[in-house]
Amino acid sequence: MWYRFCISTVINTNKNIMRRTKSSPEVNAGSMADIAFLLLIFFLVTAAIPKNKGIYRKLPEKCVDGTCNTELKNRNVLKLTINSKNEIMVNDEIISLKDLKSKTKAFIDNNGDGNCIYCNGAKDKKLSENPNKAIISIKTDRNANYNQFIQVQDELTKAYFELRKAYSEDILKKSIENLNAQELKDIKKAYPLILSEAEIE
Repeated sequence: MWYRFCISTVINTNKNIMRRTKSSPEVNAGSMADIAFLLLIFFLVTAAIPKNKGIYRKLPEKCVDGTCNTELKNRNVLKLTINSKNEIMVNDEIISLKDLKSKTKAFIDNNGDGNCIYCNGAKDKKLSENPNKAIISIKTDRNANYNQFIQVQDELTKAYFELRKAYSEDILKKSIENLNAQELKDIKKAYPLILSEAEIE
């Protein structure tokens, strides 16, 4: 009897040990949510979020007196198109990006009517009459590359900047960096940036 009791005791003890070893230890996950929340706050505070500044353009004023619907002469509109192949076309002629600035300057500064005393253009009969009437019409295909559109906008901005800089140095006898608020308005009035943008259907 004593022998059987010892054997049963050993067997029961071994079973208890096996049950203890098979059971996995419990992990207190109550604080895991707090840790995850703190990490989230940390990354939100320290992460740098890029900001897209976009393209600065001043919208035209609202037409009140109804005189805005005036007919435009074809010579006063520079038709610029970016097609689906990212090709740049000026008046239906394919040009390179590097030639866009010079063609834009020649169009704006043409002085076709001879009324612009500060213009230095060739007075070409096919180009604009004066800078105040020069309009650049941009049409972009919806499949065109966005980077190409930005580069075109940059070249147009460079063209106007160089014309305004020349006006500042030749007419105002000042560096463009030293102009006051009124003089800045004067050069923008001399060479107003007039753009018309549309998408090709």
